[in-house]
Amino acid sequence: MRTFDRLKQTNRSPLIDPDRTERPIFVLSDRHDGVRVPWHVHRRLQLIHVSAGVLTVLTRKARFVIPPQRAVWVGPGVEHRIMGRSPFWLTTCYIEPGLVAAPDTSRVVAVDRLTDELLIAASEFGGDYPFEGPAARLIQVLLDRVPDLKTTDMSLPEPSDVRLRRITDRLIAEPCCNDTLALLAAGAALTERTAARLFVKDTGLTFGQWRQSLKLQSALEYLGTGASVTQAAFEVGYADVSSFIAAFKLLFGKTPSQILNP
Repeated sequence: MRTFDRLKQTNRSPLIDPDRTERPIFVLSDRHDGVRVPWHVHRRLQLIHVSAGVLTVLTRKARFVIPPQRAVWVGPGVEHRIMGRSPFWLTTCYIEPGLVAAPDTSRVVAVDRLTDELLIAASEFGGDYPFEGPAARLIQVLLDRVPDLKTTDMSLPEPSDVRLRRITDRLIAEPCCNDTLALLAAGAALTERTAARLFVKDTGLTFGQWRQSLKLQSALEYLGTGASVTQAAFEVGYADVSSFIAAFKLLFGKTPSQILNP
């Protein structure tokens, strides 16, 4: 995993209101030992990026767990919150609406090495830099690159149906739960058949697909705290580590060790 040594030598971004800063694009950086930020909105487009550690980003429609070299686009006015169980290095890019085409939905993108370094460099002068000169040129290069970041499938849609939310809320609280859908549905005043139909209609995923994605997202959170692959697998209800690694690689495109050490 990327070391925090460089961050420890970097001053935290000054406390500013990102919605009132004059610069149309800027990056704020900070280290957190763990955080639970309440629901909030910004008028600017955001690229919420992790240079080290693992971060969970929630919107009202989806759940995202991002490791290093990943980021989440959050559109202007989209209500969201962030949570982290362990230390992480956050560099958030704020962009005035209209400067780049805003994604129609929140999504995860892969951040290449150059863009990662540009974000880190831009965070050193935060929201106060000259409109002309080296800093402004660096910002322009960053602005040229961020629209082309490639989308990667690391999101989990949240159901809107209140009855399904009773099921998903329990699974989020207990990712190791392996109860059958019939049992979970009964606790939500649904039949198994109705619950299965609603999952596909509301999330685009079958119940089995949704639960497996949740387990693997939760495992990524555990891995971010320093848990071993075996510990993470058991924490989310896998009894076979090999099956866990295979499922993890199928969803995220990399093994647990590869995704935490890009």
